[in-house]
Amino acid sequence: MDNKVVLITGTNSGFGWLAAKACAAAGHSVYATMRDTTSRNADKAKTLAQEVNIRVLEVDVTDGRAVSGAISTVVKTHGKIDVLVNNAGLYATGIAETFTEEDLEKVLDVNVNGAWRTIKGVLPQMRKQGEGLVINVSSVAGRFSFPFQMAYNVSKFALEGLTECLHYELRRLGVDIVSLQPGAFPTDIWGKIFAGSDQEVIAEYGDLANVPAQIGAGIGQMFEAMKPDPRLVADAIVKLIDAPRSKRPLRTVVDPVTGNFSEIANKQVKDQYENFLTAFGMQSMLS
Repeated sequence: MDNKVVLITGTNSGFGWLAAKACAAAGHSVYATMRDTTSRNADKAKTLAQEVNIRVLEVDVTDGRAVSGAISTVVKTHGKIDVLVNNAGLYATGIAETFTEEDLEKVLDVNVNGAWRTIKGVLPQMRKQGEGLVINVSSVAGRFSFPFQMAYNVSKFALEGLTECLHYELRRLGVDIVSLQPGAFPTDIWGKIFAGSDQEVIAEYGDLANVPAQIGAGIGQMFEAMKPDPRLVADAIVKLIDAPRSKRPLRTVVDPVTGNFSEIANKQVKDQYENFLTAFGMQSMLS
């Protein structure tokens, strides 16, 4: 296995934390980025930095200068950057009408614009190398829009669209852009829920206002019964990194609870999408 230089965003918890450790354990040189490395996340940054093959960098994906600085540090140190894992994300849930324009913009700035900032930053180096991999951590909520998480769904649908376009646009230049679609797993994300700020509207929804809490309770019961292991997502990231160039699938579902219906939808869309590209004279994009 070749040692890869891997930049991962959002590594202070959840999938990002596990992915950083898994990639480092596999022998890759990992740059683990997170916000607030000297304050709120200081202990986590220190713990992660003590791992072999991991260096922690302060990066807020909504800050273009911070993103550019991190990428510059990696390239100056190693002369390359092999893999970008866009994991940083903001989970939002609640009655859709409670989300103001500013609320929605905040979610999109992290989940979509943040991913694009990092992709835009690494592409010149990856194209120069003639090789590279970008893994966008999306969600099954990027394929199906679940009630009471409108803002999150919108952001993941957008990330899926971005990924699908770039997957075909860049593959002939040696750069693989792929989507990882996790289902629900017991991670810290459930304790960091972003809610809409227009709470006055909730009173007008009657019994529907109780549904988000009921959904949360149901998810908790599911976790207790099925115990889905979030390390499966980290393992899937390592597997994609180690896969041969141009052989990586556009979408990889990691969902031991409901993954089958996402995989079926992905296959059907892929088949029809290839027909679409062929009909419009872009069949060369398929190889």
